[in-house]
Amino acid sequence: MATQRITFLFVLTILNFPLITIALGSKSHDLVSDQGVRAAYWPSFTGYPASSIDTSYFSHIYYAFVLPSSTNYALDITSDDVDKLLEFSNAKSSWNPPVKTVLSIGGGGGGDLPSIFSKMASQEYSRATFINSTIEVARDFNFDGVDLDWEFPSNESDMANLALLFNEWHVALEHEANVNNRARLVLTSAVYYASNISFNGGPRTYPTQVISQYVDWISPMCFDYHGTWENFTGLHSALYDPNTDLSTDFGIGSWIQAGVPSKKIVLGLPLYGPTWSLQDPNVNTVGAPTTGAGPGSGILVYSQVVDFNKENNATIVFDNTRVSYYSYAGDSWISYDDTGSIRSKVHYARDRALGGYFFWALGQDLEWAISSTASQAWLT
Repeated sequence: MATQRITFLFVLTILNFPLITIALGSKSHDLVSDQGVRAAYWPSFTGYPASSIDTSYFSHIYYAFVLPSSTNYALDITSDDVDKLLEFSNAKSSWNPPVKTVLSIGGGGGGDLPSIFSKMASQEYSRATFINSTIEVARDFNFDGVDLDWEFPSNESDMANLALLFNEWHVALEHEANVNNRARLVLTSAVYYASNISFNGGPRTYPTQVISQYVDWISPMCFDYHGTWENFTGLHSALYDPNTDLSTDFGIGSWIQAGVPSKKIVLGLPLYGPTWSLQDPNVNTVGAPTTGAGPGSGILVYSQVVDFNKENNATIVFDNTRVSYYSYAGDSWISYDDTGSIRSKVHYARDRALGGYFFWALGQDLEWAISSTASQAWLT
């Protein structure tokens, strides 16, 4: 069936350009294939070589992270950033099979970053500066898209400004693609696991209508539901939870109920898990009292979990209700995902017609066991 592209005329003032009239409707791109998104973040700061990524298990790789300046809000690309960006770009040229790449901005480092994002998004001029710099850096280093990881907008004013940012960013990406006759850079965003946030301030809601219209996909971070800030054990990436709203099913359901199309939701999966020290080694079920962090100062990546379980002859439990694993040995208790729960979660994503899934993070798997299981489950 033939389709006709309708072109709209907009007056563009947000890019620090003179007042001009442009036609929106960029050259089509194939950044998201019919097979969806099978993605993972590459943390540039861990020392894991970009050249070691086995791209046969992925469709997209995110570069994590670059940061905005606290003064002018353009991306602050240091000499170290350049070295890492070049490493990533050079690796991309040799990856077989080839994959698409996305430049991720922000991260969960905390500090002043949430405040910097908030100030950047609050003014038209600073949004324009930020947007222009993201496009420039993405093009300079051969990325196929840009990703915002703002953890997290702190109030309704932030959410309203986030809506403006997404709108203007999309317009700028369309404009740049049209002017240069290039495929448009994709726009994605890592978000809270649910469409509403209630911690660290009053309740606030993501601008889901704007997200649906202007963002190519969002990536709910469906993990960290529980951790060592609590004095009891919990499954930090439970698919279901009969007792609370802290579950992937609740979070994904909230996004869909808020109006975001399921195909624009990419499910977040962890390659790590929190650990606790049990108050009583004989009380070791979900919800058992704890006294603090366990092995790894409270966090083990998947490869370390496997090693810990073997070395300590740990008891491994699959929680059928929550679709997640935990293990314990002595007073040590670990929540994590293994191949069985990952397969179930990817099947869940397919059943709900989601756009795909992503992992945090590359370098944490063990001989690609989790990555290969997820890819096979998604494709078959």
